[in-house]
Amino acid sequence: MSIKQSLLEIKNSLPETVTLVAVSKTKPVSDLEEAYAAGQRIFGENKIQEMTQKWEVMPKDIQWHMIGHVQTNKVKYMAEYVSLIHGVDSLKLLKEINKQAKKYNRVINCLLQMHIAEESTKFGLDLEELNSLVSSDVFKTLENIKVVGLMGMATFTDNQNQVKKEFGTLKEVFSSLQSTKSTNLDVKILSMGMSGDYKIAIDQGSTMVRIGSSIFGSRNYI
Repeated sequence: MSIKQSLLEIKNSLPETVTLVAVSKTKPVSDLEEAYAAGQRIFGENKIQEMTQKWEVMPKDIQWHMIGHVQTNKVKYMAEYVSLIHGVDSLKLLKEINKQAKKYNRVINCLLQMHIAEESTKFGLDLEELNSLVSSDVFKTLENIKVVGLMGMATFTDNQNQVKKEFGTLKEVFSSLQSTKSTNLDVKILSMGMSGDYKIAIDQGSTMVRIGSSIFGSRNYI
């Protein structure tokens, strides 16, 4: 099946309330151009350098989402153009995004990453850290970022009940956070679900799914 066929099949299966991020990491520009020609305008990358190279050559109506773990010293390379940063897991990183966004007179949208999986290798905040971050005085002074929701990754397992439980937990935290008031907090996006588990994620309330291999085929390891 072509990229266009795969993309349209997935798009047609998603509820209108769910946004598709086409995860194009490691894929050549030609693959992205095929998806773009089929109407896709949101792409997710996990390496800032690779994303920047693609941003430079691709049409400028694309929304670029940074979905990988972000190092503070790399933020400056994407601050000019990035639409949404999914994996924000510390106040230190938010402060750096704010600093770099200010240079371009931008407000950069961010998702706070929650640790919901059993795997210790996954990044993210726990509930206590989340509450501490959004209630801190420093957070409230950051005028060039806006936290627009949460992101999380479930455990990589065949146990669907476990995945469902983890996504359900994140949905509860998301709903709770929506009642928190702050000028730089506008909680409306719940980014959870990838190629292997996005249908479960949608059932549990996801509003944004990150799908790569089901569109572009297996990842190119480089």
